[in-house]
Amino acid sequence: MSCYICKVKYFRPITKTIWLISLVSLFTDFASEMLYPVMPVYLKSIGYSVMLIGVLEGFAEAVAGIGKSYFGRLSDATGKRLPFVRLGYFLSAISKPMIALSVQVWWIFSARFIDRAGKGLRTAPRDALLSDETDSTNKATVFGFHRAMDTFGAVLGPLTAMIYLLFYPGQYKLLFFVAFLPGIVAIFFTFLIKEKKAEQNSKKAIPFHKTFSYWKESSADYRKLVTGLLLFALFNSSDVFLLLKMKESGIPDTMVIAVYIFYNLVFALFAFPLGKMADRIGMKKIFLTGLVFFIITYTGFAFSSNNLLFWFFFFCYGIYAASTDGVSKAWISNITPKAETASAIGLYTGLQSIAALTASSLAGYLWIKAGPSVVFFSASVITFLSFVWISLNFRKQ
Repeated sequence: MSCYICKVKYFRPITKTIWLISLVSLFTDFASEMLYPVMPVYLKSIGYSVMLIGVLEGFAEAVAGIGKSYFGRLSDATGKRLPFVRLGYFLSAISKPMIALSVQVWWIFSARFIDRAGKGLRTAPRDALLSDETDSTNKATVFGFHRAMDTFGAVLGPLTAMIYLLFYPGQYKLLFFVAFLPGIVAIFFTFLIKEKKAEQNSKKAIPFHKTFSYWKESSADYRKLVTGLLLFALFNSSDVFLLLKMKESGIPDTMVIAVYIFYNLVFALFAFPLGKMADRIGMKKIFLTGLVFFIITYTGFAFSSNNLLFWFFFFCYGIYAASTDGVSKAWISNITPKAETASAIGLYTGLQSIAALTASSLAGYLWIKAGPSVVFFSASVITFLSFVWISLNFRKQ
């Protein structure tokens, strides 16, 4: 990996460490996304109600959200990244086979807790590691590359699950053990990563009850940017609602999964080049372009049930994700002191997880009370307000 590919001009900002972190994410997402379409079906098959599944996933996301913020601050306070990264990926890997070992509610909740605690542990320190490997001129390139590799895992995972279920229909438990294998590979790669000495924060580690206190210490630019991002996140509900709309429009399950794979493939293919473009022409321009593609997608889902148009809308949705996911973290890291990178990204991603939980809960309520068109169109309207907020507050970005 020190190798020739790192020296190719197109990949020049991508160091060996960035490659290794990205491979860790690829194999971890491979494992996670292998189970994504199977998890609710498996839980229902062992007697879990839809409400209990919803409570389980809400609990898991809350754990991840709190962990991202707290461990981001702890990483900055200690000046260490890699121990959090290794332990976080290890926890997520061992949680996969745990789910298949027992059907007891407390055990399933424990397995999901371990998985999401792992994500909370690793996310902000990992992103800070990526930021430490680059400078302000190519942050979006690096984060875009990482998102591309991560999302290729999200393509391989569902494909593997589809092939497995084709040969072993209904045998869900074994798949949880199969998903452990790419998790082991991910853990192996974490031990090849060498950490640069981070700039230790002069402040002591904060107590747990002050997990979200970085907001008061952050800069005005950080607060303005994160306000716009969270306004958007509060109405950006789970992708499940897009898939559910397709299902209710009469599209068969295999086609729904195929469209989801197509979306991840578009995301993966465009994340790196759009990251490079953001470094050249400005992160604000690329991010706002992504919001436009989101508005096109959600407005389309609000008013259309055409099967062919769904493919176009998911193409737009992939461009939206590629334009915003890595770029938002790169943008935050560029307006934050290096010693506070994990705190800044951790607070944002933590609040984003909680906002996503709120968004999905609200979307579920609106879906029942007013129908899917209201869910999607209201999200488009709020996204436009977020577009305006960011445009007015960051004129020179």
